[in-house]
Amino acid sequence: MDIITSFQELALQPKLQRAIEEMGFETPTEIQAQAIPLIRNGADVIGRSQTGTGKTMAFAIPAVEKIDTGHERHSVQVLIMCPTRELALQCSEEIKRLTKYSGGIHPVEVYGGAAMDRQIARLKRANIVIGTPGRIMDHMRRRTLRLDNVKLVVLDEADEMLSMGFKEDMETILRETPSDRQTVLFSATMPPSIMAITEEFQTNPQLVQINKKQVTVDNIVQHYVDVPMGRKTDALKLMLHYYKPSLAMIFCNTKKMVDELSEDLRKSGFNAEALHGDLKQSQRSTVMDKFRYGSTNILVATDVAARGIDVNDVEIVFNYDIPQNNEYYVHRIGRTGRIGKKGTSITVCSGRKQVIAMKEIARTLKSTVTEIDVPTNADIHSRINEANAQTVENALHGEIGQQYINMVNTLLENGHSLFDIAAAALQMHFSEDETNISDIVKERKQYKGSDGKFSKIVLDIGRASRVAPNHLVASITERSMLHGSDIGKIEIYDDYSVVAVPSNSADEVIDMMYGAKVCGKPVKIRLYEEKQNRSARRAGSSKNSHAPKNLPRNINKKAVSKKTSPHPRHSKRQG
Repeated sequence: MDIITSFQELALQPKLQRAIEEMGFETPTEIQAQAIPLIRNGADVIGRSQTGTGKTMAFAIPAVEKIDTGHERHSVQVLIMCPTRELALQCSEEIKRLTKYSGGIHPVEVYGGAAMDRQIARLKRANIVIGTPGRIMDHMRRRTLRLDNVKLVVLDEADEMLSMGFKEDMETILRETPSDRQTVLFSATMPPSIMAITEEFQTNPQLVQINKKQVTVDNIVQHYVDVPMGRKTDALKLMLHYYKPSLAMIFCNTKKMVDELSEDLRKSGFNAEALHGDLKQSQRSTVMDKFRYGSTNILVATDVAARGIDVNDVEIVFNYDIPQNNEYYVHRIGRTGRIGKKGTSITVCSGRKQVIAMKEIARTLKSTVTEIDVPTNADIHSRINEANAQTVENALHGEIGQQYINMVNTLLENGHSLFDIAAAALQMHFSEDETNISDIVKERKQYKGSDGKFSKIVLDIGRASRVAPNHLVASITERSMLHGSDIGKIEIYDDYSVVAVPSNSADEVIDMMYGAKVCGKPVKIRLYEEKQNRSARRAGSSKNSHAPKNLPRNINKKAVSKKTSPHPRHSKRQG
């Protein structure tokens, strides 16, 4: 099967093509290019795809094409199941935009927390139903929703529906649809429970899979800041002042923190709204509409509440709290950098433990997360001044009204200079943006003990691998909280190297160097104990006068005990 590279190649109905062009879509995403032809041809499909890859359009286009607007116009022909009401609403909205110029298509969304009577009235003329499994089941029990004529069933984010406890509802709904229906399933992961559903309810499904890393990481520049715990909110406000995002999301781990932070931001003049599970459905819908259409530009949310949010123009994501696991981190930053656009994520860390946790997430995901400084007030004002100067520059290239030229001439006749006139005009036009937040200047901590004690660590790589001191320093400082000035004497031998680090950081360095590479080669690292080494050296010299001359004088022959460090990575290789 040839992969389509433009929507024109799909030979869509002119009305659909017009709507797609109006929506700004020119080139299909990878999931769209592969899935649309398969679904069009009637195949059952498994789409393994992350949020933000354009999967809604991947099933919406062929779904709309399958609708018979003739004698079956008042029966449900396409059923789309979603894990959350937000995702159901967004999917319905997307289909409405897609069918803007098409007649006879009636999508209806059904979900809990909304008026049942209004949904019943709308279902009487629906031919596409988008809903959560629980509310779909409610309508089936009331006989206000019949599935006898369903041609296509779509399970969107199936793994999320299973994790939310909808397994039995999903199976019941599928069994109520015709046996010859087409079934399309989209899921970010493929656990055994998903495979069980595909085996029972799909026939010879075709797998469409896109590169997970490419979707979640490649288009997103990832940063973190390290600030004192008591100044996390100040740091966030300074960054909001500096970046001035048109749309931004801020993630917190608890509903209480979401409420407190959003209220604090509003008091500081930011246009922020809270989103979490305790809000009523009407409140959630209002908040999402305001964010989606730009009347609110900052959304503070919990991980669960943000499931299914599909807004393509989020410029930046802030992790106010360190995410509880890697999956949450991927989901959070995946709110930006969507559909080929660039995005930015910044995680706010406080202290060494949180920085280590952030680095561990990045290492597990094999992504690059760099530290940046929190902008200062001077940085903010400089950026504002640059933007204002650009505004004036643009105005100078346009036509200037005669009345303003007359004003300048009058002021010149009154003895004022052009310089003073321009400065006064700029001051009047551009109001000063005072943050009233003191700068956050990161102090470079030194991790040496108060008595300056050092411990030595051994890495099993040396001159034979062309290792130089700068290679060792770079690897250690990249993975630990140490700086180059914290590291002491470095001894490099043929097959190993010895590095002196502050004693109170030695265990941390060993932990953080797990899986490290130096000069492209994996290395193992361990401590040595000077007293034991001298005993071993004396014993060695009495038994063997031909010991290798390049053996370091103070290398320990015994690996660190499991009590000292339980990790299997500590080498037991003899020094």
